[in-house]
Amino acid sequence: MNTARTGLLLAALTALFLVCGWLLGGREGVVIAFLLALGTNAFAFWNSDKMVLRMHNARPVSPGSAPDLYAMVKQLADRAQLPMPAVYLIESDQPNAFATGRDPNNAAVAVTRGLLQRLDRREVAGVIAHELAHIKNRDTLTMTVAATLAGAVGFLANFAMFFGHSSSSERQSPLGPIGAILVMILAPLSATLVQMAISRTREFSADRLGAEIAGDPQGLASALNDIERIATGTYIPSAEGNPATAHLFIINPLHGGGLAGLFRTHPPTRERIARLMAMAGQAPAGGGSAASRAGAAGRRGPWG
Repeated sequence: MNTARTGLLLAALTALFLVCGWLLGGREGVVIAFLLALGTNAFAFWNSDKMVLRMHNARPVSPGSAPDLYAMVKQLADRAQLPMPAVYLIESDQPNAFATGRDPNNAAVAVTRGLLQRLDRREVAGVIAHELAHIKNRDTLTMTVAATLAGAVGFLANFAMFFGHSSSSERQSPLGPIGAILVMILAPLSATLVQMAISRTREFSADRLGAEIAGDPQGLASALNDIERIATGTYIPSAEGNPATAHLFIINPLHGGGLAGLFRTHPPTRERIARLMAMAGQAPAGGGSAASRAGAAGRRGPWG
């Protein structure tokens, strides 16, 4: 059921792409958009993981350059019965992480430097286990393809903004300048809603499996609480510049209040923590404070 639902949502993103083409250029626009959609899907299947890693300036790490991190990923991957993924580091003070790759044999886990510096080993293990759960559940291809398609829809919206009012565009578009306006306003919103639908249920599933892989629901709960708290005052510039990739991260890396908060690609962190603490047989208090106390109890510095 989950696979069928995700397939329908990806089809919806592709259909949205075609509708944008029709609004901008009529039948010719649909043909062009269809060809672009085929190319985008093919590119996303084979190359979207590499593209996303480049977007965030992630650099590969080895056992020699980051022995503790590499050993932790290897240990957790063995527990999850997964091949060892490639490991990448993003230079950002915000603690966060994501996984990508078309299958478990071609997967990568990327973590920020802030994750290693601001969280303890128990919390970092919980985060990495969560990302390995995405790989094991084969979420990474779906979520990365969704990011690529959403980015392409955003490109069409920008195209409409800059070129949608030209006389040739108005002659081709069935709605004239109104079509361009609809694309500018509704296309990014619709793409975000589809991303939300794809991401939210998968995050709950990855939380549960990640807690099982790490053997420590409280560690992941504590990590989610701390990442949410710290992320409000720190930035990942590459994420701000590529918002279509926000749903890949374990916690939404973007800043924005008001209406932006209504369209978050992640489920509420408080609810995620509550589910994890229920797995551990404890009830969170005060929006995750129990998770913070649980994590603080065993804290010995970032990698102590």
